[in-house]
Amino acid sequence: MRKASKGGKLDPIDEEINRIIAMVRAKVEHPFRVIKRQFGHTKTRYRGLAKNRAHLFTLFALGNLFLVRRRLLA
Repeated sequence: MRKASKGGKLDPIDEEINRIIAMVRAKVEHPFRVIKRQFGHTKTRYRGLAKNRAHLFTLFALGNLFLVRRRLLA
């Protein structure tokens, strides 16, 4: 994120860049929030790389279904 100098104002181009960065960040971080809050995956358990990977793939698949549940039920 671009920051203005102390007491200064941010350039319009930098404001637009910050807006774009924030939009991308919101899209990327939303599935992680769903996995953490809805499915309770807040801590990683080290049970082997294959098991961790399979567990996360399953959670992301469930998260995708959770995000489109209204469209699926319509």
